[in-house]
Amino acid sequence: MTDEKPSLTRNFQDFFRIEIAQTKEQKSKVYGIRYRVYCDEFGYESIDEFPNEEEKDEYDDFSIHCLIIHKKSGLPAACVRLVPALDAQNKPSLLPLESHCADSLDQEYIDNLNLDRQTVCEISRLAIDCLFRRRTGEELTRFGEVHGLDCCKQEQRTFSLIAIAAFLAATALTEISDKTNVFAMMEPFLPRMMKRSGINFIKSGSDMDYRGIRAPYFIQTQSALDNMHDDLKELYLWIYEQMDD
Repeated sequence: MTDEKPSLTRNFQDFFRIEIAQTKEQKSKVYGIRYRVYCDEFGYESIDEFPNEEEKDEYDDFSIHCLIIHKKSGLPAACVRLVPALDAQNKPSLLPLESHCADSLDQEYIDNLNLDRQTVCEISRLAIDCLFRRRTGEELTRFGEVHGLDCCKQEQRTFSLIAIAAFLAATALTEISDKTNVFAMMEPFLPRMMKRSGINFIKSGSDMDYRGIRAPYFIQTQSALDNMHDDLKELYLWIYEQMDD
């Protein structure tokens, strides 16, 4: 008998699977999570614009989408997408943050990066279904324990890993697609959380009120991989293998 604790990877893979959303059914699950989070729960988007209860925008048709699925229930737990700086016709396209958050960008800093647009992307629409983060009696808790599902305590403890796993899945997408110069508009908690794991985003603009207080950040995929703590790197490699089959 051993007292050795299971790794992050073992804990997570016991209860979740990760997949690139390629089929119509998979993408419908992605858009459904986004509708429940962005429209129904937080009111970031009008529910009237999405009568089919699937939140979708002009970037989705040429984005790469990822799903995290709760194995026991079969429910989609989270999603995230990679938006390339080139559209479906391989023509230059503004990233969502360039279109909607231009005033917050440090354009001088970004210009000095001298990036090849072929390698540029934005990670966006990271959303976690409320069932996997809401505490009892708290209507709008963003990241808490779940009580809405029939799960054991061990299983519930893995739910705090969903946000990290979604980011790692997005990182895997950047490596798989060679879009390794990465931007994101993020709430303050995520770069702080990732920094504790060795992943240092560079703030590339100012805070703004865009679906809550957010700011633009930049990171290169190789920097994230080089500095990622070992336990997180193990989880990342498992996620990468699931998505690169």
